[in-house]
Amino acid sequence: MTTFSNYVLTVTCPTTRGIVAAISGYLAGKGCNITDSAQFDDRETGRFFMRVTFTSEDGVGAEALRADFSDVAKPFDMDWTLGAAGDKTKVIIMVSRFGHCLNDLLYRSRIGALPIEIVAVISNHMDYQKVVVNQDIPYYCIKVTKENKAQAEAEQMRIVRETGAELIVLARYMQVLSNEMCQAMSGRIINIHHSFLPSFKGANPYKQAYERGVKLIGATSHYVTADLDEGPIIEQDIIRVTHAQSADDYVSLGRDVEAQVLARAIHAHIHRRVFLNGNKTVVFPPSPGSYASERMG
Repeated sequence: MTTFSNYVLTVTCPTTRGIVAAISGYLAGKGCNITDSAQFDDRETGRFFMRVTFTSEDGVGAEALRADFSDVAKPFDMDWTLGAAGDKTKVIIMVSRFGHCLNDLLYRSRIGALPIEIVAVISNHMDYQKVVVNQDIPYYCIKVTKENKAQAEAEQMRIVRETGAELIVLARYMQVLSNEMCQAMSGRIINIHHSFLPSFKGANPYKQAYERGVKLIGATSHYVTADLDEGPIIEQDIIRVTHAQSADDYVSLGRDVEAQVLARAIHAHIHRRVFLNGNKTVVFPPSPGSYASERMG
């Protein structure tokens, strides 16, 4: 009986002729069947991006496919990954005192809407300890002050290493990460914030927006860099508000948008649909008809 294994191949390299032909020819020669392919050639940066999903008959392993693909990748100077399509990503969630994004991610993970394994939750407060440990997830409360910031981050990175976490999600974690931590986890920390920046900074941005009569509320999810809230953007969305709504309505609606945008950004990242492209990202959408299978991992 023939068995099939599903894989995802991602490629980034300088743009040139023959890339697609080399990849498709290699997969065909290995008896693989391409099920979806997306590509983008950025003429401004001179970079080529490609994501391919494919099936391999008779259980040909990822290690064998990776070993042979190196010969294809080298002439094109490719940065590439090749892995099983159904692997769950190990995630650490960091949160402070706003729990809407945390609760949303816990629920999506539990029902299978996000194929992630939440290996730990880290907070600088105790507010959500019971919520988290009741789901058999380790909870770490690490207080952060100006005096102990380096020590606190060292403890956070220890947890990352010991859990094997592949991604950190800042689910309204209200502490600024150091340059060192941002560099150590470059491309592997995702943040969420409202989209009022830089107009309404500081405390109560939704109240400030309400007082100015803002008509659109939005959220932005991005990779974290040393430049505060200026990392490459992965996902954004907006919702309309009117003069008839209160400042509390703004907050409630804003939290809904934040939770949805963060979940979509994580979804894109874990399915390897996001590529860093300088200060921007290339984000390939789910292929038509594939979202349900992607969603359930």
